[in-house]
Amino acid sequence: MCSDSPHSVVQDAIGDRSGSVIVTSFGRVILVRGSLARVGLLGNGKVGPSEVRATVGRFISIRCASSVIVAMITEVSCEDLPKSDNYIASASVDLLGEIHGAGDSQKFRRGVTNYPSIGDSVELINSQELRTIYAPSGSDQINIGTLQQDSSVIAYVDIEEMLSKHFAVLGSTGVGKSTGVSLLLNEILKSRPTLRVFLLDVHNEYGRCFGDRALVLNPRNLKLPFWLFNFEEIVDVLFAGRPGVPEELDILAEVIPVAKSIYTQYQNSDRVGLKRGDPKSVGYTLDTPVPYRLVDLISLIDERMGKLENRSSRIIYHKLISRIETVRNDPRYAFMFDNANVGGDTMSEVISHLFRLPSQGRPMTVMQLAGFPAEVIDSVVSVLCRMAFDFGLWSDGVSPMLFVCEEAHRYASADRNVGFGPTRKAVSRIAKEGRKYGVYLGLITQRPAELDATIISQCNTLFTMRLANERDQALLRSAVSDAAANLLSFVPSLGTREVLAFGEGVALPTRLRFKEVPVHQLPRGEATISTVPSATSGHDMHFVSAVLERWRGATSNRDAAPNDPGFSDRPVSRTMGPAEAPMLQPSMGLDPDRFSLLKKPLR
Repeated sequence: MCSDSPHSVVQDAIGDRSGSVIVTSFGRVILVRGSLARVGLLGNGKVGPSEVRATVGRFISIRCASSVIVAMITEVSCEDLPKSDNYIASASVDLLGEIHGAGDSQKFRRGVTNYPSIGDSVELINSQELRTIYAPSGSDQINIGTLQQDSSVIAYVDIEEMLSKHFAVLGSTGVGKSTGVSLLLNEILKSRPTLRVFLLDVHNEYGRCFGDRALVLNPRNLKLPFWLFNFEEIVDVLFAGRPGVPEELDILAEVIPVAKSIYTQYQNSDRVGLKRGDPKSVGYTLDTPVPYRLVDLISLIDERMGKLENRSSRIIYHKLISRIETVRNDPRYAFMFDNANVGGDTMSEVISHLFRLPSQGRPMTVMQLAGFPAEVIDSVVSVLCRMAFDFGLWSDGVSPMLFVCEEAHRYASADRNVGFGPTRKAVSRIAKEGRKYGVYLGLITQRPAELDATIISQCNTLFTMRLANERDQALLRSAVSDAAANLLSFVPSLGTREVLAFGEGVALPTRLRFKEVPVHQLPRGEATISTVPSATSGHDMHFVSAVLERWRGATSNRDAAPNDPGFSDRPVSRTMGPAEAPMLQPSMGLDPDRFSLLKKPLR
């Protein structure tokens, strides 16, 4: 280690005797405390202006006897400097890791084993050392962009570390968050073409981002039978997101297991007359994912109502039957209740279709949620999360899957009084236990402070874009290590596509810029529509009538026409029910013929 006094005049430059790399010394260590150090910056007049710019966020190297310590500047000040010294300023630095070896054998390792001594030489880190730090350690790395400090150095992310320990992308609206998600997922699919990816697309932005590698599902082509919903989820559907009536819930809790038993007996018997079993001995619970028919459910409720003499008690049963019939006949719920009275154990087909088993060249599913009834979205997300985890659990994780949740704060809110409890529970279960069963979690949110802190704490790789809200920044400070916490002061001033990356997936806490995304992979949502009205839009009464026709068509019992934009998304192997409602897909963006499409007949 260096033994010179900090007051001595340093060399103008220190050369690497074994090569041509010349690095300029501009400071000395003047204080060491744990993982922190303080550096005196020298002004000897022979260092270039670009070299002197030791500003906040820059990496530096501290030359010790056995290694090069990599540190990051977190504060620069010219206060309280001794007049007798040659220092023009001082800088506080965080010690992050060490580079061992020389030449091509150099390796970077996190953590510091040999701490610097007072007087050790300090230099701005050079490009070669940055490449050593961020060099890919294997084939399981993806290129996501370049370092903000040196655009010639590629920023790599370790896929295994990022996926197996979950990740999150955080950022306000308009900072390039959706584009960053498209970049990450496309790179993951390129590196791991067999990994199954399931994306909850809240605003219908990602339908065109993944080309032929993704199956796009929406209410038009989704089949999610009502009997796959557990008791809490089906109650949420029947009562439109409001708390259930206790008397009606008691009736449902009694008859659902019996309805499951009746259907199973019917499937296993050739007899016309069936002996209905005691609900306590049927062998099924409320949440057992086996089929039952709505006609059997209503028949059981009606049978119990007929045995009552008290008129007020019969009203409760009648209201429950009416509630079930109303939801069953609503065309917006056709994806759940199609063939509800016919039955059929289609669970294998549903799981295979949703989670791409086999993938058939499409390992990814984009679930577009914008067209679903608002009252049922939480229940649908709960079912999908729960089934993804349970399939991983009961298959022992032999077919890994990445579950990506856009606008995650909507489904796993920090406020227990907001949102749907089972959805939060399902997301939380993936976050806490999913990695054991090959179910990985990716969270995307613009309000991390509103997201359940337990869930976000399970994400060990964070990609943070610009966040202006103080609560969001405070949550991040509590979620990252001390060494990375000082970087968070950059969060409010990050530019578009700029990212602070923390955690297991990256070599060091890093400020980087996402690389450009090809045009065909850019998310296109409703937010991309121009604020300037189209000159050819024809905003007359005919235009308004055309919009209303499509609007009403979403809740009408009519067949979809071949000229409907979403018609081609339907799976060929499935027959669609007569209650399928045509949907206007926001994912189409502002096409030149947007308004001419509106005037086309729906049937």
